[in-house]
Formats: sequence, C-alpha cells, structure tokens
Amino acid sequence: MSVTRRNFLMQLAATSGYTAAAAAMTTLGLGAPTIAAAAGAAPALSLAPGSGKGIKVLVLGAGIAGLVSAYELRKAGYQVQLIEARDRVGGRNWTIRNGTRIELNDGTTQVADFEPGHYFNAGPARLPSHHQTILGYCREFGVELEAEVNTSRSAYFLPDAAKGTKPIQLRRAINDARGHVSELLAKATNKGALDQELSADDRAKLVDFLKVYGDLTPQAEFKGSERSGYKVYPGSAEQVGERNEPLPLEALLDPDLWTALIFDELLIFQPTMLQPVGGMDRIPYAFYQRLKEVARLNTEVKSIRNKEQGVDVVVRDRSSGKQQTLSADYAIVTFPLPVLAQVETNFAPDVKEAINNIHYDTASKIAWNARRFWETDYQIYGGISVVKADTALIWYPSGGFHKKTGVVVGCYNIGQAARDFTAQPLSAQFAYSRNVIDRVHPGHGAELQKPVSVTWHKVPYSLGSWVHWATPAEKEYTRLNQHEGRVHFAGEYLSQIGAWQEGAALSGHHAVAAIARRVAEAVPKRAAA
Repeated sequence: MSVTRRNFLMQLAATSGYTAAAAAMTTLGLGAPTIAAAAGAAPALSLAPGSGKGIKVLVLGAGIAGLVSAYELRKAGYQVQLIEARDRVGGRNWTIRNGTRIELNDGTTQVADFEPGHYFNAGPARLPSHHQTILGYCREFGVELEAEVNTSRSAYFLPDAAKGTKPIQLRRAINDARGHVSELLAKATNKGALDQELSADDRAKLVDFLKVYGDLTPQAEFKGSERSGYKVYPGSAEQVGERNEPLPLEALLDPDLWTALIFDELLIFQPTMLQPVGGMDRIPYAFYQRLKEVARLNTEVKSIRNKEQGVDVVVRDRSSGKQQTLSADYAIVTFPLPVLAQVETNFAPDVKEAINNIHYDTASKIAWNARRFWETDYQIYGGISVVKADTALIWYPSGGFHKKTGVVVGCYNIGQAARDFTAQPLSAQFAYSRNVIDRVHPGHGAELQKPVSVTWHKVPYSLGSWVHWATPAEKEYTRLNQHEGRVHFAGEYLSQIGAWQEGAALSGHHAVAAIARRVAEAVPKRAAA
C-alpha cells in the first residue's frame, strides 16, 4: 500500500495529537504561512507598574489565558475581576484526583476513586522545554517540576489486530529500522548511486558514518544490534547475553509504525519534557493563589455588550441563580468559542460569524488504577506504547516509580475516532481499553481497576479540545486576534501553538499588550479634553 503525506499526517494526529501533526506539516513544508503572517510576532510584554491605574478590566474565563491575563493586568495596576463558570480554575488544565466528580453533558457522572497521591491529567500532561513562557511562570511561582518521560524504548508498538502480529518493543523497531536503512544506503553508495552527488572522499565518509549510525558490520551489513535489546540479558559468571534477532524489513515498513519511529524527533516532543510534581493543575492554582481576591468562581457569563466607552457583562451566580451586570472599561474573553457562541452579544456580524464558524476538535482519555506491572514485569518507566486501535496509546506514569500502584492512561484518541468511540456506553469504552492493554501486556488486563473517562466535547464550559485551523479559517483567526469594540479575545486557539498552554499564555500577553496600548494612546486625549 502506498502512503501519502496526508495519510501519514492523519495517523500521526490520531496517535500523537493535533500539534504533532501540525509540527510535521511544518517540517514537510505543508504549514499555513498566511496564518503566521497574519498574526505577526507577539510583542514583548512589559507593562509599567501602575500604568493601568484607574482602568477596569473584566477577564472572562479562568483557564490559562485568563489567569495569565488577569495576573499581568493586576501587576500593572489595573482593576481586574476574573469570572469563571466552573468551581475551579484551569479550564482544560484539569487534574483528576480521588473524589473528583466528572459530570458530562450526556448525563453521565463519574467520581474518581484513586488512592491518595494518585492523579490523572485529563487535559495537558506535558511541558516542552522550549515553552519558556509557561515554564517562566512555574519558575516565578515556585511550581516544582520533574521530568515527564514522554518516550521509552521499553514501550511497545501494537499492530492492527487483523495482522495477527505480536507487540513490537520500540527499541527493536527504532534501532532495527535504522540498521536496515543504513545498510541499504551504504550498499547504494558503494554501487555508485551517489557518485554524482558526492565526492569519493565524502562517499567513504558517508559509509563510515552509516556503520556507526546503523551499527553495521565492517562489511556495512546489518546483522542486529545490542541497541535493540536482549532476549536474555548478560549476567554473572557464564551468563552470556542473547540479543534479539533483527526484525525483518517488511515488518518495519508498516505505515502504522512510522509515528512511533519519529515521535520524539518532533520539536514539541523532544526530551527533556517536564511536568509539575503532583499534577498539571499546580500551575493554574499557583496563579489562583495570587488572584483569589479578584476571582469569582461558579459564575456564568450570560451576555456581553459593547458600549461606546466600556463594556457591560451580565453574569449569573450558579449557586443562587442571581444575575448581575458588571461594567468595565475593557473585557478579555478567554473561554472556548463553542461556549461563547451561546452567549448573547452585540458583536459585529463578522465577529459573530467567526465565533460560530470555528470548529473545535475533541479528545478523550481513560485512566486506570493498577499495580505497576509495567515496571515490575516490563521495565517500562514512563513513556507511551503506540497501539493501532481505537484507543491510540497506553501512557505510563512518569512519577511514583516503585510504588505499589499507579495510574496508567489507557486511551487518548482525538477527532472523529474519539466521537465514535465515546458514543458508546462507558462500560463498552472501558472494556475495549482493558482489552487493548491486555494485548500489549497479556494477563494484566484483569489488574486494571476503577477507570474514569473524560471526553472533552462533552465537558460543560469546554465543549471541545482545540481548534483545527485550515485555509478557510484564516480570516477568522485574523479577525479574532483583533479587538471588537472594548472586547478582546485570548486563548490557545489565537496562537501559533494551538492546544498547548504556551499558546494560551502568549495569547493572553497579546491581549493584555493590546489593551495597554489603547490605554496609553487614550492618555493624551483625556489630557487634551
């Protein structure tokens, strides 16, 4: 079967997420430069202390974009109110712990029954080391970080069940693929295939490099590699190690495997990745500790109306049902667009159209409590097994090593696959996830206990996971990165780093800087008046 770049990107998105596919698109020259050009470079955020004195700003939504916006405005002296419909901050940054209620809009309710100290990041679960804006806040607030083990050579690739093949350990797949390709290239070079491209000296250097890169013999043949692991590990006395035989090249040409081969080569997934100790929500709660005085939780936004010199926002207390009108000089809307589409506004028609036209994707995750059999029986410490199945992966915890139990993620699917999968009853989803894990780790499916599922298009006040920007959406991206009257917009969807907290934080900076410029420009006008 021939594989197009489009098919490869679809497979990559299904197993690794939207931004993995987007990063690969950029690498392949398939990105959308017009979107990047429209957004422009984000200005450095540098607000003078006290520069916002006397100016009121309503920040609507306490996800990362809203928290960052409120924090930075407050530092500059603005009078801020932070409004959030949920009973928690963080938005899609949501860490599930023992006792957490998961209420979905399909009427299902789950209550997590985790052991003390265990948690499950239902939303973002990793931080790239080059996302220095969000990491900078971790540094500023003292949020303790640890390594997030995003890839492990001890994990597996599970082929399609129809192929009837066993799981392949990633160290074998990656190193055997490198060995076979290196041998083929060395043979082609020695047979004159590159005589027009390289000098004789460079051809010799290339073959020498391939011998190292692919662990070839002196004759430039691939006969297997210690890098691919052992069937029997070397031991004491007479115990000689017995290496794994090389996998046949035909098995490595399975297109379903290619994502696993290059997963941690994508910039957003390259080591070292990080995570907060104790759960990703340590980040939003660090913001919340500094914003408690101005934050109102359990408060829905019912309407937003621009006025000539300000903005009125009608909010509803979810506990009492009481409504109230809040007035400010400016507002920043940071909650997801599917939720904003349900809010009454007097926005211009093109803005309303942009809000209604943007499609949010979905994602679903399933987490299990279990004995840490992946460590004791398979020597897997963190990382991901890629599975050709509806659940897409098995994600092992990066902390709590050698404790008796842990939380393993048994599903992380996206797009239509997630919609179809989560249309089933929870019991069917859990049974499927258990079966897939048992195929990778035979006999251990029975050890999986107390599962929970989060499906983002069913989560109230989210109604989706992230935005898929495509060519027809460029005008909406451009429009919403501009203000509408006294209302500005912010969120990861208005950044070039969609689906990541870094994008949300930078979009918050963009909106705050835009308000600061407007305030500064208005000062001479007020003085002249």
